[in-house]
Amino acid sequence: MSGTVRTAWATLAADEEQFRPLYARVLGLRFVNPGGVLCFLFFEGAVALAVLLALAELVSWWAVLVLPAAVAVMVKLNDMVAAVVVRSAALVPEQERDRFRRQMEPAVGRARVAWNSHSVPGIVVSAEPAGPATRDDVTNADRPRPDRPS
Repeated sequence: MSGTVRTAWATLAADEEQFRPLYARVLGLRFVNPGGVLCFLFFEGAVALAVLLALAELVSWWAVLVLPAAVAVMVKLNDMVAAVVVRSAALVPEQERDRFRRQMEPAVGRARVAWNSHSVPGIVVSAEPAGPATRDDVTNADRPRPDRPS
């Protein structure tokens, strides 16, 4: 708690606010910044989907009002969750952030692996023909057999 809370980077300047889509301004989005196409899909896409569902008689005509409102509620909820995440991340001191970044760096190197000749594909280990499998071979696969060297 020794650091100051910095939230200025999350807010938009007044001149940038006027160029934001109407959908984002009406919902008062502060941390989620959808573009024009995404705002179009959120509102007009939800209306079009609700109209199509109503014309297909899958839902009542109330869905034309309810579906865009439900999408708007979910977008605003997402903005509120992003605000909580940003505020909690701003409270983490710089030292903790640096320590976390150091811990999360990938370790690059080479591992030594023992080479087993029987596990390499494409190499013939034995030239002896294998006989047909018997029931004893299947049931006693782990038990050493006297006729085969181990």
